Amino acid sequence: MKICFPVQKDEGLDSKVFNHFGSASMFLVIDTETDEVSVINNKDMHHMHGACNPIKALDGQKVDAIVVGGIGAGALSKLNQAGIRVYQAKASTVKDNIAVFMVHSLPEFMIQNCCSSHAVCRH
Repeated sequence: MKICFPVQKDEGLDSKVFNHFGSASMFLVIDTETDEVSVINNKDMHHMHGACNPIKALDGQKVDAIVVGGIGAGALSKLNQAGIRVYQAKASTVKDNIAVFMVHSLPEFMIQNCCSSHAVCRH
């Protein structure tokens, strides 16, 4: 499974999970089967609020799940339509969130949990 984590700085598994999907400068992708870590630079970072194109942000690369602190309703809907499930981070680092994810303890984002703006998240 490929799990994507929005981050501001690549510090490997010690990277801090970012609080908003569309504003992250990059994404770390962890393949849980091979332990391979790759980086995708955000290709849609300078979008207008509410106009995030998450597939463009991920540079069209396939991931199975995203773990993030916050996400807008439009981005969540587009990711879900693409078959990507989005989960709410419960720890600060990628490594700690992977551990929680693997025991099925991260809550899945629903529309009512989404950010109302880039600065305000309700979760």
